[in-house]
Amino acid sequence: MKSLSPRLVPLTIFVAIYAIIFVVFASMSSAFIRPTNIVEILRGMSANGIAALGLTFVIITRQSDMGFPWVASLGAMTMGHFIASGYDVPVAIFMGVLVGLAWGAVNGIAIGLFKLPDMITTIATGSIAFALGYLYSNGDSIYDNFMTSGILRLNDARFLGVRLPIVLLAAFFLVGWFILDRTRFGRAFYATGENRRSARLSGIPVQIYVIVAFCLCSAFASFGAILSSASAGMADVRTGINFLMPAYVSVFLGNAMFGRPSAGATLLGALFTETMIDGFTVLNVPFYYGDAIESVVLVLALLSSKPELRDAFRGLFIPARSMVGGGRL
Repeated sequence: MKSLSPRLVPLTIFVAIYAIIFVVFASMSSAFIRPTNIVEILRGMSANGIAALGLTFVIITRQSDMGFPWVASLGAMTMGHFIASGYDVPVAIFMGVLVGLAWGAVNGIAIGLFKLPDMITTIATGSIAFALGYLYSNGDSIYDNFMTSGILRLNDARFLGVRLPIVLLAAFFLVGWFILDRTRFGRAFYATGENRRSARLSGIPVQIYVIVAFCLCSAFASFGAILSSASAGMADVRTGINFLMPAYVSVFLGNAMFGRPSAGATLLGALFTETMIDGFTVLNVPFYYGDAIESVVLVLALLSSKPELRDAFRGLFIPARSMVGGGRL
């Protein structure tokens, strides 16, 4: 029997696992397979997916960012403040993303230039960002001008009949895929993460790439939080907190399945994660059970990302002699 191409094996495994999960949820509730719910899955993954895409750049450089959800909350509150102050929607969105970008630059400089430990640094700076978010309204949600400013159109508008958040999600990932897989600039992120000494000898300014990675992570997370705020009809200081687990699950699940972090792998990981979240919601499963299952999936993804375990798993689908090349997506 002809074996699968090594490059198709990861995608085949993913489709098989996703189909099983989908069928299980559909068999437990007919509401899960309604067209409106399918659209809701895609719309719901837009904010989490965009935040996960930003995290992908950090993970590619072999760093971690634990504070981006709090930075995202600051970005959303900044946007809400400018909306409440009567500024136009594009200006408010720009300022929210700019705050995230600036905060990412602080993280990147501290970690890439001054060699501070990434986890501790991002937790510390993220906590500061979260505290600053409270200053806009003393911790209260911001509603002023939200119904009349036009910010709600960011969630409700359609482009060629498709909800705008879904279009934005596709656009972000298409650009992310093109940068990482089709440009020298993108390949330098991988070189930075794989071997910094070799990257430096090749003329790659690795410190700059680390800084850029953290900038993109915080900026994308801030935009994701802005999308969530447009959906909720308010800016809340806790908007971005729930980004942490879905983003890490999306990135590391994609990495485990396809052999390396990439935009395409993160997109499929985000689809899997959002499908589980939506399925638990439809089944009225308490949120803490859903969080526990997400955590288990993350641990399994981390375990299966180890090369020896991943190769053993793929060996069930293709002969050992055929396992050449990566599962690039």
